[in-house]
Amino acid sequence: MFTDDVWAQTTDLVRAIHEHPFNAALGDGTLDRERFAFYIVQDARYLEAFAKALAAAAIKAADPDEMAFWSQSAHDAIAAERTLHEGYIEAYGLTAADLTGVATSPTALAYSSWLQATALSAPYPVLAAAVLPCFWVYQDVGTALVSRSSDTHPYRAWIATYADPAFAESVTRARVITDRLAAAADAPTREAMRAAFVKATEYEWMFWDSAWHLETWPTAKWLP
Repeated sequence: MFTDDVWAQTTDLVRAIHEHPFNAALGDGTLDRERFAFYIVQDARYLEAFAKALAAAAIKAADPDEMAFWSQSAHDAIAAERTLHEGYIEAYGLTAADLTGVATSPTALAYSSWLQATALSAPYPVLAAAVLPCFWVYQDVGTALVSRSSDTHPYRAWIATYADPAFAESVTRARVITDRLAAAADAPTREAMRAAFVKATEYEWMFWDSAWHLETWPTAKWLP
């Protein structure tokens, strides 16, 4: 299957995501609040772009069931974005002014812009492959971390979200769709799908890395 093949091609990269200091600290509950709050703000902004990409997939899909899946996934992404703002962000005592004051990181902007460009210009099969890692990598990380967390774990709610069986079903459905599209595609399209999957997985690593380093714009020191 196509998705098995591209997952195997990114094995080392996915392992690096699991072993990244951010996720290691997230798993054992020692991740400092500043880094997690920074991550949550960036993730909320990314999810807006992700939801738009999923909505574009719904528009491009010809199969009614696939249209319904992508539409529901877009709705779920927006719901998750609201939860981040109303739940975690509130829990960290951040105000609207605080959120406005946190610049979108270079990595978050790059990932969001690439995803939106793919949604706008790429054919449906390539878009499906591009959004799949955001489903699959998060579910893989959440499942790995949930066994290490207890009810008193400070980030238990985040981990549980992505380890939830319902989310795993969404990952399976997204994989089935992508495999079907790959099976029907010509060789150049399958290669474009592979490249999109790999690039999105690279961005997933970069996203966590940017949160670990509290990434800022290097040019900010020259601006008011």
